[in-house]
Amino acid sequence: MIYVKRAHLDRYLGLCPALDTAIRHLAQADLASLAPGRNEVDGDNVYINRLDYTTIPEKQAAWEGHAHYGDIHIMITGQERIGVSDASELTQTVRKDDEDFLGFEGPVRSWYSMAADDVLIVFPEDAHMVKVQLGEAMPVSRAVVKFRL
Repeated sequence: MIYVKRAHLDRYLGLCPALDTAIRHLAQADLASLAPGRNEVDGDNVYINRLDYTTIPEKQAAWEGHAHYGDIHIMITGQERIGVSDASELTQTVRKDDEDFLGFEGPVRSWYSMAADDVLIVFPEDAHMVKVQLGEAMPVSRAVVKFRL
């Protein structure tokens, strides 16, 4: 897991080819102009999901994880909290291989406050709980860059 400002993403070049593609794309991308849903970068190796929603209380949020992709979460507008725990510390409850989705139950080890240009990169070992309100519920726009590992 990596928690950083968008301006410092280039420090993480060299970890894996698809992450390099994603970082280089983000250096020039206008995330606010992305269409809602999937936006292509490099086919199934790297793509961006633009999400617009209202944050929710922690008790309504759910864990997610992935076996084959890492996620780069970048706030465009609004604020939220993202919880992270090592997947080995949680109980896996769902596995959908066709969606690369893993569901979990268990406690949050660490919370990360996310605001504009904050970046949280999670890998398969990092289960994450997204959309959690930071204070009051608010509208949020977030980009999730999916990169194949």
